[in-house]
Amino acid sequence: MSVKNIMIVGVGGQGTLLTSRILGGLTIAGGYDVKLSEVHGMAQRGGSVVTFVRYGDKVAEPIVEEGQADVIIAFERLEALRYSHFLKKDGVLIVNDWRIDPMPVVIGNAEYPENILEKLAESHKVYRVDATEESKKLGNPKVFNLIVLGVAAQHMDFTKEQWYDVIEKTVPPKTIEINKKAFDVGYSLK
Repeated sequence: MSVKNIMIVGVGGQGTLLTSRILGGLTIAGGYDVKLSEVHGMAQRGGSVVTFVRYGDKVAEPIVEEGQADVIIAFERLEALRYSHFLKKDGVLIVNDWRIDPMPVVIGNAEYPENILEKLAESHKVYRVDATEESKKLGNPKVFNLIVLGVAAQHMDFTKEQWYDVIEKTVPPKTIEINKKAFDVGYSLK
């Protein structure tokens, strides 16, 4: 199998690292060579966070090069825009349609770009997900990342049972069921 490249981008505190651990666990359980990497903003809540998950028969390095991501999972619109140049020509961009103003916008030194998803859709295959609102319907707004991951799962070759197994092994025991429900919501979205 050729190497598959997945990027997860978001803002500190959105669960980017947890999501990469779930993907890493899934691909290891699938028997693949896997490399994970965390890049920016890890210590700063609210800062940009990027993780890479690369898997295949043999993976040499953990970093995804520009123009090589098969899938980008973005937990926020501006982060999708910021990292869209990493996507392959035929890659898939899955975006939580949510806005978090970065500090320059908060203090009035910049404006948040308008129509981000529409602009991205002009040159990329974009799946818009209102995961934050869907997670509120489930009663737990913190599980939006599993909804987005459920959408991403439709673009990967793993069974739902394999996803469940890794979710059960990765998330805290008291949150397993709500996380599986959130994953199911995303998995059912087309």
